[in-house]
Amino acid sequence: MSETSGSDRSDPPSSTGGDRSAAAEPESLRPTAACNATDRAGQYDSAGSAAARASESSRGRSRWLAGVAPIPVATTQIAAQPPGSRRIRSRWLARAAPIALATTRIVAQPPEPGPVRRRSLAGVAPILLTAAWVAAQIMYPLAHGAARDRITVGVVLLSTATALTHAAGTRGIRYAAGLLTIVSGLGLLAEILGTATGFPFGCYDYADGRIGPALAGVPLLVPLAWTGGLYPVWVVAGLLTRRRAVRVGLTAVGAVGWDLFLDPQMVADGQWTWCASAPGLPGIAQIPYTNYLGWFAVALVMAGLLSLLEQVSPRPAGMPGVPVAVFLWTWLGSVLAHAAFLGLPYSAWYGGVGLGILGIPLLLAGIRRGHGGVVWQSGRPAWHDVSRAAEP
Repeated sequence: MSETSGSDRSDPPSSTGGDRSAAAEPESLRPTAACNATDRAGQYDSAGSAAARASESSRGRSRWLAGVAPIPVATTQIAAQPPGSRRIRSRWLARAAPIALATTRIVAQPPEPGPVRRRSLAGVAPILLTAAWVAAQIMYPLAHGAARDRITVGVVLLSTATALTHAAGTRGIRYAAGLLTIVSGLGLLAEILGTATGFPFGCYDYADGRIGPALAGVPLLVPLAWTGGLYPVWVVAGLLTRRRAVRVGLTAVGAVGWDLFLDPQMVADGQWTWCASAPGLPGIAQIPYTNYLGWFAVALVMAGLLSLLEQVSPRPAGMPGVPVAVFLWTWLGSVLAHAAFLGLPYSAWYGGVGLGILGIPLLLAGIRRGHGGVVWQSGRPAWHDVSRAAEP
């Protein structure tokens, strides 16, 4: 009795015949095997034996199952094998093991280093552009005439490129495109409206052909200057406060502070002239008060739209060192240039105080390593997630 039982367990049932194999065969495979057997049965004469046809049918079914459906065959054999069998189980595992090993190799494969190199290059570009922009700023007081006009064009293009590359590298291409659309787009509309009607800045006109082509009397370089100048102010304002409304207001104040440098410098160079009769600040009376009110209003709208843009933009993925450096150079470098090289001491004071509203808290934050909402890491200010953590 024990010998018979052992023999039954050691010999697996054949897939080519036997009641057990037929019973274990899947229902979906039986008609196909039967059709193959019927087709091949025509090769025999009518006097052929039924045993020959049955043998051919079994061989055809085995070849079809082995070539087309190895996994169902393995499943059929396992289902037909008694629970104590090990040989069929080892065959199935031998077929399944390479798939599992291949899957393990794919999952364990380390990521390619390509994106890391691209991110590092994206971080270097704003730094190089900033260095070139500073060099052009240094050359400006030393040049005159057409050479100064070319330097003016270079300064504006470099500042805009610095702002856009930094914005794209830290928050993505879509954010940079939105920044350019909002600031330069609104800047162009405000300038066209201002030169045509005198609102919101006052009556003024640009010089013809000195800094490139113009649209409706406004040089196309001017709206780009809005982006290059406002972006550092926007970033610094975001470092100083978590509240969106306060950040928008600080950005507008900083924009006016920047224009207290820009307008006297460009008017002295003849890039535009004022025809308004409204009074101005002492020492720069040729620029009316309405100009600064217009700057505040336009920058307020721009900053409000930028705040909305950040609600749908990715979180910053880098440090704000580049726009902070641009802001500090614009503030402190302009004070030095206006007072010592350009003969504009009044605008040096006015602009120094205007941008100092943001610049002084920023410097104090650096000294104290944590002031006005700035978080410092390794001696550098880190991003505030103003778009998601800001209070209303």
